[in-house]
Amino acid sequence: MDRALVVTGPKCLAFENYERPALKPGQVRIETLFSGISSGTELSQYRGTSPFMSKVWDAQARVFRESNSPSWSYPVRNLGYEEVGTIAEMGTGVANLRLGQTIFGTWGHRTSHIMSADDAAERIVPDDADPRIGIFSHIGAVALNGVHDALIRLGDFVVVFGLGVPGQIVAQAARASGARVVGVDPVATRREKFLSLGGTHALDPSIVSVSDIIKAETGGRGADVCIEVSGAPAALSEAMRTVAYASRVVAMGFVQGEARGLFLGEEFHHNRIELISSQISGVAPGASHRWSKLRLWQEAVRLQHEGVLNLLPLITDTVPFDSAPALFERIEMGDPDVLQSVLSFGATP
Repeated sequence: MDRALVVTGPKCLAFENYERPALKPGQVRIETLFSGISSGTELSQYRGTSPFMSKVWDAQARVFRESNSPSWSYPVRNLGYEEVGTIAEMGTGVANLRLGQTIFGTWGHRTSHIMSADDAAERIVPDDADPRIGIFSHIGAVALNGVHDALIRLGDFVVVFGLGVPGQIVAQAARASGARVVGVDPVATRREKFLSLGGTHALDPSIVSVSDIIKAETGGRGADVCIEVSGAPAALSEAMRTVAYASRVVAMGFVQGEARGLFLGEEFHHNRIELISSQISGVAPGASHRWSKLRLWQEAVRLQHEGVLNLLPLITDTVPFDSAPALFERIEMGDPDVLQSVLSFGATP
């Protein structure tokens, strides 16, 4: 019998058993090794604050609508999207894979998953790689997508607001694109992590004016691009104050509820700021003829394997699957020392 982690109510987690069906031809069974926890999307499900849990998503019109029957109701079974595991069983007709290969993907916090062999063949972690790089396939794709949306040019001055896991990846990817990157976060341990992974300048927005400092460093011009990754309205507001005239702010953070403290009649209006929403349900429109979510996932893994991105140091906590409820509670309490947390399914990091 396999098990999955589900949300049974606001801030309530439980383990649910599910049957292990027989494989169909062309399928493989993957035994989970590690599963990463997203402190953004998943916490909105855990808290019950996701808009999908209070409204219905009209997929055709692409709008949320008020409803007594929201898109998601308890128990929520789609928790988790940063998984990696090994092929433990193969159905008939599978010739392009082998037992023991490591596969990354999105299948939730569960002990096993069935995937088509064709899909698995496109999600292979190299044999000589640490399998944990696979848990960054999706969150890494989110970050790469944001950097694509930013249209960074070689030599650009970029400010990243929010140095949680996606912000750290954005900062590394922006530097790899040739930008000078300044990181902004009120949490000291996150600024320290940013600096330890190659960042050169980090600011604490609780004690300095980020806009004043960046404009002083750029002769009054401002940043070429600001990328907001925290989901805090105040950070998005400061990003619009910091960027240069008629320049781009990329809003990647998941701003939940009403955006209090966001003043659109000030710098946004008077400086002709270009505000872009970046979200992984779609890729940068100008590159959509050649980029896809699958390619973003694959590149997030390849760039780690080749050393362009160094993401394993972002893992601060690894606990057994059975300890997931306690780990979620710790994240919910806002422990500043937690960056990327990981559930282990018997594997040794």
